[in-house]
Amino acid sequence: MTTESAAPACRYARVLTIAGSDSGGGAGIQADLKTFAALGCYGSSAITAITAQNTLGVRAIHAVPTEVLAAQIDAVAEDIGCDAVKIGMLHSAATVQCVAAAIDRHGLRPVVLDPVMIATSGAALIDAAAVQVIVQALFPRVALVTPNLDEAALLLGRAIVSVDELDGAADALLELGAQAVLLKGGHLPGDTVVDVLKSREGLHRRFQAPRLHSRNLHGTGCTLSAAVAAALALGQPMADAVAAAHAYVQQALRHGAAVRTGAGNGPLNHGHAPRPMQLRPLAGEGRAA
Repeated sequence: MTTESAAPACRYARVLTIAGSDSGGGAGIQADLKTFAALGCYGSSAITAITAQNTLGVRAIHAVPTEVLAAQIDAVAEDIGCDAVKIGMLHSAATVQCVAAAIDRHGLRPVVLDPVMIATSGAALIDAAAVQVIVQALFPRVALVTPNLDEAALLLGRAIVSVDELDGAADALLELGAQAVLLKGGHLPGDTVVDVLKSREGLHRRFQAPRLHSRNLHGTGCTLSAAVAAALALGQPMADAVAAAHAYVQQALRHGAAVRTGAGNGPLNHGHAPRPMQLRPLAGEGRAA
């Protein structure tokens, strides 16, 4: 005699990452999935590009055909669904347009965009045409953009060289069409790292932390944006989501600082304090809710 199990009454909190693959495991899709899992979320992925890289740098980039990228997003959205989306490396203008179309096609919300343009090693990860397409096609569609200073300089056409310029630069990014901006000031000199969060709705917060001197910084931006997306998927409002992500990254940096992985820029310790998978009720939801 067999006994049928009761119908499922819950699901996981779900986050989709649309980003490049880092063969070294420190950034990109790999860092995102580690972050989602550590924060109690079910992670799914759509790979935009395959990179050959390690802690010393990027050796090669191979873009995934846009029809395959679209099929990945469709497969996840039509079956598993997602409560939030993180977007990372988009290597070309065609890739950007493919992702923008998928956001509209499936009504994906909320979306966190980390405009990955330059690797920790200094290698360019995007072609010039894609930069303006990101502004035009994605800024109006996403809830938050999280550039570092190098990426903000590419987007704005000017360098940001002091903490006093962060607020004005964030305002300029909002003027380009972003709904909210988390401008990361880690590349500025000084013993304190300052990030600025601003939104069109008047949100304005500064996040400060003592500078941690470590060579294990690879994937910090990917991890921060993934952590924000995870917090949004868990139902936190934007300011709280950014604060939670900021705290998670600080601890991941601290717990990974004394670890050696490779000969160059090593990863954070994403699993320093893993949380159990967070469950959500299924009541009233369709299959791809």
